[in-house]
Amino acid sequence: MEKALKLKEKQSQGQRQAMQIFQKQQQREPQDQIKLAATAITLNVRLRSSDMPAHMQNHALRYTRSLIDSPLQPTPNPKTRPNPTHLARALKKEFDSVYGPAWHCVVGTSFGSFVTHSAGGFVYFSVDDSLSVLLFKTEVQLVTEPQPPQEAKPSTLSPC
Repeated sequence: MEKALKLKEKQSQGQRQAMQIFQKQQQREPQDQIKLAATAITLNVRLRSSDMPAHMQNHALRYTRSLIDSPLQPTPNPKTRPNPTHLARALKKEFDSVYGPAWHCVVGTSFGSFVTHSAGGFVYFSVDDSLSVLLFKTEVQLVTEPQPPQEAKPSTLSPC
């Protein structure tokens, strides 16, 4: 019963935090949205869905474009595409290092998804209308093994 109450309290705390983040996002300056839209147009990126602050979205879009246009990639050829696995790994590592663990990234031309993400940690966009990127964060919690129950020691009571 005690565990259920603690779990319910954690869920309620998480819902309050999510609501606070949502309210902050609603209060964002329109300038941030305009700058983000201009960046997306410049980089030929289409934002599909997001629950992420504008500066983090901007980082994801710019970093992804820099990876695709990187001189380390083979010479740009419309018939060849960048390696989605390498892009996903690099984007995940970048966001893990800058914004902390645990980021997940899916990159490809065709995939389905249904994910649970931390509040303020989700973006889905396409690059050049051919490559889709799903980047999201989950909460990391330490898992500990339950302690085995200790056997009760018999007590000796003295008669009164």
